Amino acid sequence: MITVTVVPIMETDPRPAPPLSKLMNERLTGMASSLQTSLSKALNENKGYDDLVVYISYNSKYTVRWKIVNDVSLDIESEVAKQCAKLGYILWKGSEIYNFKSRGEF
Repeated sequence: MITVTVVPIMETDPRPAPPLSKLMNERLTGMASSLQTSLSKALNENKGYDDLVVYISYNSKYTVRWKIVNDVSLDIESEVAKQCAKLGYILWKGSEIYNFKSRGEF
């Protein structure tokens, strides 16, 4: 069975007002929990790996971005990408995991 961990990376930028920053961080924490639950359900039959770690954060335009931070199979990467795409999350810029467009999967 695979252990899925989704870690919200909180921004420490003081640009938004403190109440807005608190709201955005709470929202990000909720999205991380929700993504972790959906990925756990989607990957529950995978027996080849012990863990999956995904970071999510906001980019400068407050779009949620994601990246996988450990080595996993292409099948798991593909499932994470599909789940994140359904939620409107974008791949973390600079992530070198793989390129879906070149493989025709997006």
